[in-house]
Amino acid sequence: MTVPLPGPLHSHRDQLIELADLGYTDIWSGEADGADAFTPLTLAAAWEPRLRLGTAIVPAYTRSPACLAQSVASLADAAPGRFAIGIGSSSDVIVERWNGVPFVEPYKKVRDVVRFLRDALSGEKVSTRYDTFEVQGFRLGIRPEQPPPILVAALREGMLRLAGREADGAIINWLAPTDVPTVVGVVRDAAGDAEREIVARIFVCPSEDAETVRAGARFAIAAYLNVPVYAEFHRWLGRGEQLAGMWQAWAAGDRKAALAAIPDEVVDDLVVHGSPEHCRQRVQQYFDSGVTTSSLAILPFDRDLLFRDAARLLAPSGASGATA
Repeated sequence: MTVPLPGPLHSHRDQLIELADLGYTDIWSGEADGADAFTPLTLAAAWEPRLRLGTAIVPAYTRSPACLAQSVASLADAAPGRFAIGIGSSSDVIVERWNGVPFVEPYKKVRDVVRFLRDALSGEKVSTRYDTFEVQGFRLGIRPEQPPPILVAALREGMLRLAGREADGAIINWLAPTDVPTVVGVVRDAAGDAEREIVARIFVCPSEDAETVRAGARFAIAAYLNVPVYAEFHRWLGRGEQLAGMWQAWAAGDRKAALAAIPDEVVDDLVVHGSPEHCRQRVQQYFDSGVTTSSLAILPFDRDLLFRDAARLLAPSGASGATA
């Protein structure tokens, strides 16, 4: 499940316990303009030891290297063997406009942060000039019993290869089950014989009010898929023709026309909705296509459906090998 959950952070203990009772095994945090990525997981580490914890994702730019390593090592030490750190480039909006950090050379930046974390978590002193930053004489004062897996948020081939070659796996989102083999194939090819985790954020609304869900989903799709990196991702996946009308209207400043231009089939590809059973079957298709771990993001499009009710409706039903 994606966190933070609804409501203030101090109120989440009972909800986290219920998620574990329902069979959810992982929680994955993000970081944009709400809670930071580490605090919700730190609370969960203390409150619910059955849950695995992960960040999906922490931007590579918005913390200095040593500060990031300290946060990673601290949470790995607090939850030994059940924390994974997900790193990604994030976006120019979050990095540059909101945090005042130049958004340059994202591939190199993510690669260098992955390499630095490997070096720092080894416990050895780091005195290295990476391509995008330099660290001299830093040694972590805390060394986790079990170094956490390092995952890379990836869309297109460069980052996907990095995730397969130098990280322990990839974090993917805004794609259909039919897109997964294309993405996973690049990761596995780069990894050779090594196993790699594939974490997918899956957007879900267990409601049979298709008209309401599609209307809400169009806003979410437009907000993401007009960001250049996501637009190029979907061109690469083959949706250029389907999304051309949205991109053209958005570029012209006609937001209403842009929303109307998103075909129903694109919405249904990218957002899981329908009966709870249909949603569970649809999520299973991601696993069948190569995903190893899911992070469900429940979308609040049906106002009659509370988050806790949706989580109960979507609760894992014994699918073999699936981690949700």
